[in-house]
Amino acid sequence: MTARSELHLHVFAPALTGDDGRPLAAVEGMERAVPGLRLAWRVSDSGRPIAVPQRGAWLGKSSAGGKFGLLCNGDESYPVTMGGRHESARSSPGGEAQLLVHANVPQDERVIAVSMDMLENVAEGVRAKWGTVAPGALRLVIAAQVGPKLGNPDGPPLGLPMLKLAWNIRSPKVPRYLGWINYWSAAAAEAIGFPDPSRDEELLARARRTASGGWVVSLTEAPLDVDNPAHLEALKRAYERFRDIGGRSET
Repeated sequence: MTARSELHLHVFAPALTGDDGRPLAAVEGMERAVPGLRLAWRVSDSGRPIAVPQRGAWLGKSSAGGKFGLLCNGDESYPVTMGGRHESARSSPGGEAQLLVHANVPQDERVIAVSMDMLENVAEGVRAKWGTVAPGALRLVIAAQVGPKLGNPDGPPLGLPMLKLAWNIRSPKVPRYLGWINYWSAAAAEAIGFPDPSRDEELLARARRTASGGWVVSLTEAPLDVDNPAHLEALKRAYERFRDIGGRSET
């Protein structure tokens, strides 16, 4: 791991339809998970942090317009960012518009220790269908898996399966890919058939139930590293177990 390594959080939830309080719930959930974190600055056009003294009102105004404004912790030596964007019905699974909430945090021991809490708090706060936390290197692999792509004639890397483009997946309840840590709402878990006690003993050892009836599931103890053969095999086993993920079981 280098000083610049990051963990990327992505969760997918129903689209904003007004000031429903979900962006603030997500931000506060992130802060509860990460000790000492305060996301009370916005990012200027030049990339500089600007204090937002009335954060709740600022988020409410942006969410009323269907947006989730980008916030940061104001520390350029230890940058944490969080925001969201609208994904149109045309580009989303099942033809349903979505809210994508994303956050970037340093991949250090402090954050790694609370990553499950971080994902759970944010996902439950925005009533997400599903979401992931993944190291930056794994995010690049995920991008290479989604296809088909004209620039990727050899198919996905590392023997991993190809995943359908988002708009070709039948339902927003079906996760589009796997990360290191995965959040599956009760509906998403049902859609992929998790848990099956006879098949998921290994995953259940690193899983917990959420207040809403969903699940947070870690594929490996340490952040998933595809250069680690044991980690890569764990990722492959999970894709083999959950063939609905990425729309692979759909005709």
